[in-house]
This record gives sequence, C-alpha cells and structure tokens, in this order.
Amino acid sequence: MSVNPLAPAWLRHPDDANALPAHVWPSSAERGADGSLLIGGVPAPALAAEFGTPLYVVDEADARSRAARTLDAFRTAFASLDADAVVYYAGKAFLCTEVVRWMLDAGLNIDVASGGELAVALAAGADPARLGLHGNNKSLAEIDRAVGVGVGAIVVDSLVEIERVAEAAVRHGRTQSVRVRINSGVHAHTHEYLATAREDQKFGIPLADAADAVARIRAHAPHLRLLGLHSHIGSQIFVVDGFLEAARRLLAVHAELLAGGDVPELNLGGGFGIAYLDSDEAPAIESIATHLAEAIGSVCAELGIPVPRIAVEPGRTIIGPAGVTLYEVGTTKDVVVTTDDGGSAVRRYVSVDGGMSDNARPALYGADYGVRLAGRSSSAEPALVRVAGKHCESGDIVVQADYLPGDVAPGDLVAVPATGAYCFSLASNYNYLARPAVVAVRDSAARVIVRGETEADLLRRDVGISEPAAPHDPAARPERITRP
Repeated sequence: MSVNPLAPAWLRHPDDANALPAHVWPSSAERGADGSLLIGGVPAPALAAEFGTPLYVVDEADARSRAARTLDAFRTAFASLDADAVVYYAGKAFLCTEVVRWMLDAGLNIDVASGGELAVALAAGADPARLGLHGNNKSLAEIDRAVGVGVGAIVVDSLVEIERVAEAAVRHGRTQSVRVRINSGVHAHTHEYLATAREDQKFGIPLADAADAVARIRAHAPHLRLLGLHSHIGSQIFVVDGFLEAARRLLAVHAELLAGGDVPELNLGGGFGIAYLDSDEAPAIESIATHLAEAIGSVCAELGIPVPRIAVEPGRTIIGPAGVTLYEVGTTKDVVVTTDDGGSAVRRYVSVDGGMSDNARPALYGADYGVRLAGRSSSAEPALVRVAGKHCESGDIVVQADYLPGDVAPGDLVAVPATGAYCFSLASNYNYLARPAVVAVRDSAARVIVRGETEADLLRRDVGISEPAAPHDPAARPERITRP
C-alpha cells in the first residue's frame, strides 16, 4: 500500500476504492453486478444518460425514513418525561414541493426562512399551522403574508419584529403565536461561519434581554401569544454538550418567565451533524434525543418546573445523507507537488462538469466530501485525487482529497455522497451554468422533482435579447466522452 504524503492526516488509504461506507451513503447505495453505483435500485449510468450531469439524486425512501426516525426518537425520549416533542424540518437545507410532502407525511412540521420558502411550502399544500417562519430580517411583506395565511409560529429575531408582527396580527384580526430567538452565548464546536450563538453576530436577542422581549410580547395580548424561547447554536455539530448548555441557560430564563404566564415550549433548534467522510463519526439521532431528554429532565427537576414541550429543527440529518451528486469527468491532470521534506509527490486533478455552482460549501467554508466511481468499479491501485470544478476560480474544488482507482479517466462517471443538504439550496448560475435537475429515486424508478435549467431559462431574464435563442438543454448532449 502506497500512502501519498500529500494526503491529509484524516484521510484513510482505502483497502477498496470502490467501497461505499454505509454511514456516508444513502441506505440503498450499492454496487450492481457490472460494478456501477445503484441508488434506489437505479443505475447511476442510466440516470446520467436520461437526465444529464451534473445531477442531484435523492433517495426518497431514505429521506422519508430519516424523517420518521427523527420524530420517533424525540417523541420516545421525551415521553419518558411525560412531555411532547415536535420536529420541524429545516427547509433551508433543501426545499421543493415534493420534499415538503415527504416531511409532512412523516409527521414533521416545516421551518421556512423566507417568503420564497413559505411559498414553496404553501404550494405543496402544507397546512399553514404546521409552518414556522425564521429570519433575522423578515420584510414587512413576509410578516404580513405569514400572519395572513395563519403560519403556526413566527420566530422573532429582534425587538422591532415584535411590533411588526403585532401590527400584522391586528391588521388580520388574528392571534399570532411567536417564539423568541435567544442568543445563548454558547459556542458550538463547528466552523466560525456555522456558529450562530456567538455574542458578536446577527442572530437573536441577547439572553439578558429575554425577559424584556417576552414582556413586550405579552403586552400585545391577545394579538400575540408566546410559545417560548428558541435557540440555535450552529450547524454540523457532532457533540451534544453545546445543546445541553444552551438548554440549561434557556431553562433558567424559562423558569423565571413562568411567573408571568404560560410558556408551553422550548425550541432548541437544529444543527446536528452528519458524516461527510468515512472518517466522520456523527452521533445517531436517538443518542442526541436521549441525551437532551436526560439533561432537560434533570434541569427541570432542579428548577422545580414541568418539562415543556420540546421542539427541534433538523434539516441536514434528514436530507443530507439521502443525496448524491453525479458528475462526468472531463479531464485529468497529474501535478507534481513539493512536499514538506523537500521531496515530491503527485496529486491528480480530476475535473468534472460542475463545481461551485452546484456545491458552494467547499468554497464557502472549507467543507470536505468524498468521491467514488459511479459508472464502474476498478481494481486499479488507488490514487490520491482532488476533484475540481469547471469554474474560473482556483477555489472551485468539489473534493479536496480522496482516493479513486488510478485508472480514472475522461468520460468516467463519479458520485459525491452526502450532498442532499445545502447544495441545491446554495446553487447559483456562476459562469452562466444552468442549475442541475433534482431526481428522486425509489423502488428502481426515477422521477424529476425539480426540473433542470436550460440556457433558454437563463436568457429569458435578459431584457437585451429581442428574440430568444433556440433553446439548448445542457443535459441533451449528443454523446458522452469516450474513455480511452
């Protein structure tokens, strides 16, 4: 076994570069008899041939199962405390009408963070009472629409929003339920850009100001109804101690607020991490729920208060592992790099037909992913690769470091797992690339749930074009690259 000195310390040299680690890939992922990747029983080459690449693929059964499992985990954990648990799916992770329906079918509510996300949920037929609206700067129009349609909860992020929501409630003759997002000061173990409870950042009301915010809400009764406090400490978190500390701090304030009226709920947000790499060890959702229940039960007993209804808002843990992105290799390039000891080693750049326009996470905050051949398997010796996108940015990297069989070549189909969350959501048209389609697979069948864009879609917004050019579908290529 030859270990490339350019490989990061966390990257394991694979015994088999074709293996699909179960904790990273969708539950249905497997190798077919011909060595190609199957997801939901559908061969990756067949998906690429029909829908083109890049292509987002979502294992529908896997996503539905994770949603149901999450709800069961929290309800079971808190039932032991005679308390209820509510799970909201965080739509910002990935939202389309089909995903909304999957989540509602599983018994989850839906969190939306903009007027556009609210529109998607409503278009899917969601009962507005099962929706929650987030955002640190909700527009007056967004607040008015949310109150008008009867959204179940609005998370107020600043004192000024209390007045705005109250005015909308008066205007529509409604009693609007609200949560107060609190900046608990708990620092999550995550990337700086993913930590959302630090003191010096845009989200939430300081913990010291929570009582004042609640007093203002109660002063607007009956037009506003307090549900409780809300906390979100960050994203992609593997350890539960931050959630436990945030819960302890919020429950202390929660207990004080009970003297002035009902506080039925405590919302601890989401941010639970998933495994993106073989070396990642993310906690099971049952473990998270159990630890939270034990800690909350203990703190409530110390404070002499009943355990409130608990709400959580996972998104990534439900949809992230269910997603895979398919790419076609366009070029490969071996680059000789000087090592720290003065020697040299080779890094192979594998360039694909997508990149930061379909997955901004590596460029945005250094997220790591893995990669596997999807159109075949190979017994070739593993080679260290860096999967690069096609955009005009040196930082356009999809996979910083992983091993692929050394015979990877132009025309190969490759797959990047754990791309169900925050890839479609953050997608752009950089370099005027059309955004890929999203295809759901289940029971050996595939169907489009979000249509891929065409150049005609992009040009349609350009008012300087007098006559639209003949439509070109990037997926409708005459033929795939032929491997040498």
